[in-house]
Amino acid sequence: MNRHNGTSKAFIHLHVNGETKEVGVRNADTLLSTLREKLGLTGAKRSCENGDCGACTVLVNGEPSHSCLSLAVEVVNLPITTIEGLLDSPVREAFVDKWAIQCGFCTPGFIVNCHALLTNHPDANEEIVEEWLQSNICRCTGYQEIKEVIHSLLGSNNHSIKKTHPGLSK
Repeated sequence: MNRHNGTSKAFIHLHVNGETKEVGVRNADTLLSTLREKLGLTGAKRSCENGDCGACTVLVNGEPSHSCLSLAVEVVNLPITTIEGLLDSPVREAFVDKWAIQCGFCTPGFIVNCHALLTNHPDANEEIVEEWLQSNICRCTGYQEIKEVIHSLLGSNNHSIKKTHPGLSK
């Protein structure tokens, strides 16, 4: 631990989008602030900062996590996937095709969450879809288009939706 301007700082290794990144953090730094301010990954949005809205959703060990509630030091050695790591996800394309976006602020969190839903529950019924969508809030859409995205990909045997535990390539 290094002392810098009276605060403790540690250098940790985070496994983000298949790459290992070394980053200096304070014990109190959230995963959200670390991703945005120190790694330049700005897809996860700062909004409510209390875990209610889902705009900051990332995957930690393949599960959706509100990065505003996680400390960076809590996720050392766990695979983290952000919206930037889902560039090839069919969910992103389906959001555009189905017009499941309005202002776009909440879209990254919804895409990450929907990707995890489809990965973990490829045959999800309406009850499971509704449950998973409750973790994200959109103030612009009526959610119908987002549900259409999910239903268009459910059971489609879409092999391009894979478990998001990218190998630690670097």
